[in-house]
Amino acid sequence: MTHPLRVIVLEGDGIGPEVVTEAVRVFEAACEAAGKEVELEHRLFGGVAIDSEGTPLPHNTLHACLDADAILLGAVGGPKWDHLRGEMRCESGLLRLRQELGAYANVRPARVHPALADRSTLKAEVVRDVDLVVVRELTGGSYFGQPKERTGAGHSESAVDTCRYSWSEVERVARFAFELAASRSGRLTSVDKANVMVTSQLWRDVVTEVAGDYPDVALEHQLVDACAMRLVRSPRDFDVIVTENLFGDILTDEAGMLTGSLGMLPSASVSSRGPRARGLYEPIHGSAPDIAGRGIANPLGTILSTAMMARMSLDLPEVAAAIEAAVDAAVERGIVTPDLGGSASTREVGDTVLEGLKVMA
Repeated sequence: MTHPLRVIVLEGDGIGPEVVTEAVRVFEAACEAAGKEVELEHRLFGGVAIDSEGTPLPHNTLHACLDADAILLGAVGGPKWDHLRGEMRCESGLLRLRQELGAYANVRPARVHPALADRSTLKAEVVRDVDLVVVRELTGGSYFGQPKERTGAGHSESAVDTCRYSWSEVERVARFAFELAASRSGRLTSVDKANVMVTSQLWRDVVTEVAGDYPDVALEHQLVDACAMRLVRSPRDFDVIVTENLFGDILTDEAGMLTGSLGMLPSASVSSRGPRARGLYEPIHGSAPDIAGRGIANPLGTILSTAMMARMSLDLPEVAAAIEAAVDAAVERGIVTPDLGGSASTREVGDTVLEGLKVMA
């Protein structure tokens, strides 16, 4: 007997519960319309888990995630927990979850919807037709390197973060990016800081060697500062970008603003390529405590994250396509939240996407 697919839902903090609620409504409706059975199980994670369990990543949450086919996450953190240090920080729980899942590749698409080209802070003619993907290495670099510590006190205190990469860590994410590029337009930009950083010199050497196995993919290397400038000057130059953890964290937020709002962007953190790769799916925005509870958070990035989840971890491409088409229809109608210049509430956007699913059914 085939067991139903199982998804763990981590609403998290701030606007997390609001956007996840709409994403779950849409995802369940799309699965029902396609005749697919998926079990969803809610668990505590982040600040709410600290308040309830004394840790951002409780053991029962971690074990449930490791046994699941995929995980959907809203957002974590907020001012209430910012004073915490070390393993008690909400972000530490997220880093550990990614590490435990072996999710080494973060995939962040940035596509500018035609109806939103004039909502970006950049000129419409600059961002129109932008459709790129950033692949960020997720389990190495300065976020995980040791030692990582603060020593001393007062004016004599110092701190250190260690940036470390191995050949194998770079190779696996490079292959992931080359394969993704091969499935798109066959163009890959590898981003580093090889002029000053030894880890970046290793990165460039590995990516260059791996390129020999993908002769149909055109590879270019670019320094991270030049890439940041080029992203806002001529973003259509890019198709797939691959880079290390810290650089990717920064560049993906920059790429996100091309679309008009971070609230539009989904992401996937996965352990391999393929239709059944276990992964963690989340919008790239934070918990936005300043608007939490006001009902104006943009749920589209989270809804589109469920589409990525359906395609990449659950092998439900028809569900993914239906969700993406319904989101496009909602945007075409102009039913968007204030971050995109609209006046719709979080629930109204969710309702509109659901209406789009019914029309397509």
